[in-house]
Amino acid sequence: MRTNKLTPYLFLLPGCAILGAFIFYPMIQAIWMSLTDYNMITDPNYIALENYEKLFQDDLFWKTLKNTFIYVIGVVPALVIIPIFMAVLVNQNLKGIGFFRSAYYIPVVTSLVVAGIAWDWVYKENGLLNYILELVGVLTEPIPWLSSTDTAIFAVMIVTIWKGLGYYMIIYLAGLQSIPHELYEAAQIDGANWWKQMTKITIPMLMPFVLIVTIMSSIAGMKVFEEIYVMTGGGPLHSSETLVFYIYKEAFDRLNMGYASAAGVVLFLLTLVFSLINIKVMGKDKTV
Repeated sequence: MRTNKLTPYLFLLPGCAILGAFIFYPMIQAIWMSLTDYNMITDPNYIALENYEKLFQDDLFWKTLKNTFIYVIGVVPALVIIPIFMAVLVNQNLKGIGFFRSAYYIPVVTSLVVAGIAWDWVYKENGLLNYILELVGVLTEPIPWLSSTDTAIFAVMIVTIWKGLGYYMIIYLAGLQSIPHELYEAAQIDGANWWKQMTKITIPMLMPFVLIVTIMSSIAGMKVFEEIYVMTGGGPLHSSETLVFYIYKEAFDRLNMGYASAAGVVLFLLTLVFSLINIKVMGKDKTV
């Protein structure tokens, strides 16, 4: 009898050990480090909240925080809404639909370095995008998309959206396939058109999945790094630098590990608040 009671905990033990070693211990260590002056060479020197005071007085920190919020506001709605229609499209029982599902998912598995090089070619002043826009008469002279302070962060947003659409489409596709087909048949008998079926059946039934995608895409937007690092390096003039990139530079370029840890703790708290707001606003006491 005693063995039976211990069995569930034995199954949980490996997972808890991994989480403890690679998630919770580093988290606690980072919180402690944020209260110290540490440069990876000398021993940590406890300075209490001085790193946080310095952080909140740093104009660059506030600029990167603003850029991060702009990034989240620009990316998350697109990654929540567009994949729904993509999932509906590939959920049709048509010949060769598996090819389109795979094609939409290719950006997800494409190396970001490769994708960055390809999009850099698209965004060049003499690249594909400017060529097309000039051809149709939208532009009279090329725009330096990645080297302009007005467009750099928005150009990188497009890459993030392009790369994430297929991933969230698969989540919605799983949700669509869990909706009973009888609901659509009943709606068709009642004379509901495609749009009414979409708004009255599909989207309400997908709300738990919308909540999941909103939380996941918000967290991904808050911690965006690779796209910035590969495509703009935070420039020009920090116009595309986000909070995670700021933390990276402070930690590994300037070796201000304590200060970077303080910024990391702030990022963690902001991400937690975003997630709780999403659950409160969109969850409405529903079980996901």
